Amino acid sequence: MKQSVQGSAGAGTPEPRTPGGDRVPAQARGQARAADGLDGLRERDATVPAARGEHTHSERPIPGPRPAVQRSSVRGQILDALRTALVTGELKPGEVYSAPVLGERFGVSATPVREAMQQLALEGAVEVVPNRGFRVVRRGARELAELAEVRALIEVPVMLRLARTVPGERWAELRPLAEETVRAAASGCPATYAESDRAFHAALLALAGNEQLVGIASDLHRRSQWPLVGGPVRHGRADLVADAAEHTALLEALIAGELDVVRGLVTEHFAGSH
Repeated sequence: MKQSVQGSAGAGTPEPRTPGGDRVPAQARGQARAADGLDGLRERDATVPAARGEHTHSERPIPGPRPAVQRSSVRGQILDALRTALVTGELKPGEVYSAPVLGERFGVSATPVREAMQQLALEGAVEVVPNRGFRVVRRGARELAELAEVRALIEVPVMLRLARTVPGERWAELRPLAEETVRAAASGCPATYAESDRAFHAALLALAGNEQLVGIASDLHRRSQWPLVGGPVRHGRADLVADAAEHTALLEALIAGELDVVRGLVTEHFAGSH
């Protein structure tokens, strides 16, 4: 994806990529750099056998060169890459993907792919298909609207309470995160924007001092970013730029202590998520 960065592998070592051939997203950067002592080591098989019960003979291979993935935090890097592929629609709703075939694409064994897919199943992104692999969950407009409603029920009251109690200088510390959403939106890459969007919202809610709240809200937020069956929603560059502009306006209102403006902005922000 456009937000991908250079990995920590030594010269000549290919970078990890998504199933569509793009590089592994930015959140894997720190993990890869921590693996300096393992540069060049990859977890891969010359031929990755199909796991027992997973039939791959009729599954079309994913085109493109096989990328290398650093041995350190392989599962985490694969999970990040698969999440990016979900946001961009490279992993298509309704399609079934087997761990061995995806493992071949990433140049790793099926095990870390299967572990990452199990995590995505817990998050509701995919479902297990016995003897075949994992199917990307089909989502409709109603589910997206329901997620937006639940997020609003959780986040709006918290934001209004924080607007009355948190001093302006604390809000001002979050300006870099708001500015990052603007830059991500300008890139036009939905995966880049999704990451910065979640980071901004999580930082706002973190001022409440409730880790459970942040975790639940972030999970709902991630689910709301997956595309619908008919294709990506609100993923056009203009939509991303407009959404990021709301972040900036909201933060400035919080800094200024303009409660009525804050109330209107947070209500509009979630209404636009439908």
